[in-house]
Amino acid sequence: MIDTPTRRVILGAGVFAAGSLLMSDGSVAQTPLAPTPACHDGDEVTLSQTEGPYFKPSSPERIELLEPEMAGQPIELAGFVLTRACKPLAGVLLDFWQADDKGRYDNSGFRLRGHQFTDAEGSYRLRSVVPGLYPGRTRHIHVKVQPRDGAVLTTQLYFPGEAKNRSDGLFRKELLVKTAKNEGWLAGRFDFVVK
Repeated sequence: MIDTPTRRVILGAGVFAAGSLLMSDGSVAQTPLAPTPACHDGDEVTLSQTEGPYFKPSSPERIELLEPEMAGQPIELAGFVLTRACKPLAGVLLDFWQADDKGRYDNSGFRLRGHQFTDAEGSYRLRSVVPGLYPGRTRHIHVKVQPRDGAVLTTQLYFPGEAKNRSDGLFRKELLVKTAKNEGWLAGRFDFVVK
């Protein structure tokens, strides 16, 4: 692998972007998190997984799924969408959906559902709560990632240290989010690699 200036800038910026966490008082706390996985030229694309039964099209455009008085551990998940050559992709659609802290999905509305687009640097940021458990599944967040004029990647993101990871037949360690505690929030990092 060749360490190019572009690669160093992208990955260095990624540590900053994924580590910045807006606090309730508007201040920013820093928790640097390494890329997940670190991108190397020619990497395989992010592992795809089943959509599951709870996807709903036409979610609202927003990065903030967290609502006032919503129960659960707040999380800010951030990262990049990259090509196999580690180039960031702007304007990529990311559609997230998840269960609440009790393991329930909102199938009548769009609570804990939303889509967004990567910025000019290929980064995204999602503020939500850590999803709860439900029978047969470990904690996970669903996402569809679609570059402009590209194929849709549907996958699920998982959390480290969860006891149910071992018994969930869909769990894959390649889809683990890197996490760190930060002033009552959980900071998370995951970089998607797409075709």
